[in-house]
Amino acid sequence: MLIMQKEIMNVSELAEYIGVSGSKIYKLIRDKKIPASKIGRQYKFSKQVIDSWLKEHIITSSLNGPLFQPKKNIVKGGEKNGEEKSSEEKSREEESGEEKSR
Repeated sequence: MLIMQKEIMNVSELAEYIGVSGSKIYKLIRDKKIPASKIGRQYKFSKQVIDSWLKEHIITSSLNGPLFQPKKNIVKGGEKNGEEKSSEEKSREEESGEEKSR
């Protein structure tokens, strides 16, 4: 199904459009890192302005580190899905295990 993007978006629509949470959008607004217009009590975003902003930040973010951090899936034991613990983490666990057994 073809979904047309609105030219003017609210916070939840923008969050869905760029793939982040609404709270991340509010943080970007607070930090003055995203172009937003406040109309009454609501923030509104121009799709054209956001698209330009994204293009600019995709280029500069590669120099300054990622603009958006991917969400990490945490499972019991502190291990992330599909990732193993680093040797440093394993060493700390082994040391703390030895201390507990003493």
